Amino acid sequence: MAALEICEVSHWFGTNRILNKINLRIDAGQIVALVGPSGCGKSTLLQAILGTHPPS
Repeated sequence: MAALEICEVSHWFGTNRILNKINLRIDAGQIVALVGPSGCGKSTLLQAILGTHPPS
């Protein structure tokens, strides 16, 4: 059973697509790290998951 599951999450800032149809499933008890270069959308994805920055 998934503790968190997102499907096809996308987000735009103006004409720039920051997230493109992101899918993620995290099962209960799983430990996950979100890594990537600066500006790749890590914080935007977390904000979309938390609901503080709704996906487009």
